[in-house]
Amino acid sequence: MMLRRGFILFLPRLVGLVVVACCLVSIIYMLACTPKGDTQQLALPRVHSPTVKEGYEAVLQDRDEQQHNYIISLKKQIAQLKAELQGRSEQLKNIQDQNPAPLDIRLDHSNPEKAQANLVAFLRSQIDKAEVHSGVKLSTEYAAVPFESFTLQKVYQLETGLTRHPEEKPVRKDKRDELIEVVELAVGSLNNPEGDGIAKHHLYTASDFVEGIYRTEKDKGTLYELTFKGDAKHQFKKIVLFRPFGPVMKVKNEDVNVADTLINVIVPLAKRASKFRQFMQNFREMGIQQDGRIHLTVVYFGKEQINEVKSILENTSRSTNFKNFTFIQLNEEFSRGKGLDVGARFWKGGNVVLFFCDVDIYFTAEFLNSCRLNTHPGKKVFYPVLFSQYNPSIIYGHHDSIPPLQQQLVIKKETGFWRDFGFGMTCQYRSDFINIGGFDLDIKGWGGEDVHLYRKYLHSNLIVIRTPVRGLFHLWHEKQCPDELTPEQYKMCMQSKAMNEASHGQLGMLVFKQEIETHLQRQKLRSKKT
Repeated sequence: MMLRRGFILFLPRLVGLVVVACCLVSIIYMLACTPKGDTQQLALPRVHSPTVKEGYEAVLQDRDEQQHNYIISLKKQIAQLKAELQGRSEQLKNIQDQNPAPLDIRLDHSNPEKAQANLVAFLRSQIDKAEVHSGVKLSTEYAAVPFESFTLQKVYQLETGLTRHPEEKPVRKDKRDELIEVVELAVGSLNNPEGDGIAKHHLYTASDFVEGIYRTEKDKGTLYELTFKGDAKHQFKKIVLFRPFGPVMKVKNEDVNVADTLINVIVPLAKRASKFRQFMQNFREMGIQQDGRIHLTVVYFGKEQINEVKSILENTSRSTNFKNFTFIQLNEEFSRGKGLDVGARFWKGGNVVLFFCDVDIYFTAEFLNSCRLNTHPGKKVFYPVLFSQYNPSIIYGHHDSIPPLQQQLVIKKETGFWRDFGFGMTCQYRSDFINIGGFDLDIKGWGGEDVHLYRKYLHSNLIVIRTPVRGLFHLWHEKQCPDELTPEQYKMCMQSKAMNEASHGQLGMLVFKQEIETHLQRQKLRSKKT
């Protein structure tokens, strides 16, 4: 207690001493740091000196001159900065003219009116950028975007693939709804013309529609030009509509890790040991050596050539130390759907990606990752469109020899086609396959089971990813269509066989082979005479 009281009495004295010490330090610092007079510094004239006026005038003149020079220097720097700014502005303008930036149309929830106005401005700008009011200079004849035409019943299209026809009724609901909406909108526009007031005019209906043309520029929108009957015989009404595409919007940004995603490749097989040997060479290189996250299930029908097939599988297992395979034998007639269904249900591990494959398929390691990335349990299944190889003996008939398989796997019009009528190669999680009900086991033999499964997925809530892939090939082989197939199956088999041989042009060369040879012989005779 005494110590505390003494400390309180001593505290004011301590503060006073600290203040005095700070003052002394400040005085010493000022004395030490005061600059000394410069003997060379220009001395100001004394006030009572007879030259005091001239001295001051000289000093002021010197100061004025220094200030004037400084101002001139600043003006030069400002002029240089302005010139540089002007140059940079012109460069920026040129860049913007060449690459116009998209309008800022981000949805600002704090200012919905501004967001709405920006969106409308963007959509209108799409019309200006598209080839609607004036033409656009194109580099080549192949750069032109062609129109397709349509009536109320039919669509006339250029890009037909192998499953669509040059003239057909719109099968896809989105295309059918699109064209119906356009015609209805055009009819409404004709019946409610702007600026006509209460003037009487012809009441238009869809039956007045003659024809329409449309084309889509993928980054701008779809242009429609519709023609209707006019009031007189040779008069028509034309309506031009444009469906602008909106701005790209980010939907999702996620990381996908497929490092531990196993694929179970299921192959149904009967006989065809030589084809299985070729398949295992591809499986060894792409599946085992490059990918490594793979399992093979072979479902074998019958006993013929079974030992040879087992030997190929065991040799691959020994040479690569690969143990992730299952061999299932069924003593019954071959059924692709039955084999795939049995192989899928035999799996006892966790939820695995199933790749339904055939023995005449070649796949790459990149495709296996596409298989993983385009499947998701309960959400997505993958139906790739593979590239089907033509008959190599026809494609390379004019060569000295047929090149090795790796050199044949080229995606060109002369070497093959996108097999867009086939649905046999597919990737899905086992849980989705089981939940959808698997294959229809009443379908026997070749064809039909894959389409049935595909339709099941289309009728479900799962997203079906259907796209051409560059790493999946159907290798050519001579196709046999046995008599025991049903009429519908036999027809499908023969259509597939016809498609597999060669392109339209190559088949034409075979048809007119005799005429070509006759022409060449005549040319030789003429050259000899001359």
